[in-house]
Amino acid sequence: ESVGEMRSLAAQWRREGRLVALVPTSGALHAGHAELITEAKAKAHFVVVSCFVNPLAFGPNEYYSAYPRQPEADAKLAAELGVDILFTPKAEEFFPRGYSTFLTEELISKPLCGVSRPNHFRGVATGMLKLLNIVAPSIVVLGQRDAQQVAVVRKIVADLCLPVEIEVAPIVREADGLVVTVKSPNLTTGQRQEAVGIQAALLRGQEMVRQGVRSPDRVIAEVTHLLGSRRRVRVIYITIVDPSSMEPLREIVPGRSLLAVAVWIDEVRLIDNMVL
Repeated sequence: ESVGEMRSLAAQWRREGRLVALVPTSGALHAGHAELITEAKAKAHFVVVSCFVNPLAFGPNEYYSAYPRQPEADAKLAAELGVDILFTPKAEEFFPRGYSTFLTEELISKPLCGVSRPNHFRGVATGMLKLLNIVAPSIVVLGQRDAQQVAVVRKIVADLCLPVEIEVAPIVREADGLVVTVKSPNLTTGQRQEAVGIQAALLRGQEMVRQGVRSPDRVIAEVTHLLGSRRRVRVIYITIVDPSSMEPLREIVPGRSLLAVAVWIDEVRLIDNMVL
């Protein structure tokens, strides 16, 4: 739980020449996190999983206080997966009273989720940089579901010459195609029936590209139509972007184009993406 203790352990590992992998999470660990941990264990001597609900990543009307916290279940799953250190700092130690230093990425963080959540990536970037300074990992393992976050972190690492490698694990889905997230277990039956339409729409976009469609507008129009036909789905954005820069593409390049969506289903916000 102690930032100081975590830093001391990290310094000891560096002196010993150990390779450390960090899996940064908000806790409430699930099968998606298990995939990240498995990836980390294959690449490093020590695996550190941070479980920290970052208050800076939440807007004033978002659900920081209600975010699921299940420390005992997290510890049990981490132990079962062979995690070496579960780092669970308290917010008041991580961002102590009077904290006033922030990191802002000014390009990749602006579109997509950055439009409706303008301070989200500032919080993500600040928290991530502080984690990197505390844990000093050689590898950070992130999930493809958070494609924009991955791009922002990659840019921060490149711009600031941080000595860390970013690995990205594939999206983990449930049997019906729904992305495994902390929100999944709380969806009602009706909400879940609507949510599974997201992957179906993404797969249709992927199929169109395989059939030779290269126009982003045509694919976006089809995905918009499919999601718009679902009564409880409200589209936040549907876009096709370069996965590194998050810039909209004029033409789809197979294997190098990302179809990204964000929707509301009632009051639940969901994101998903797929490489075309």
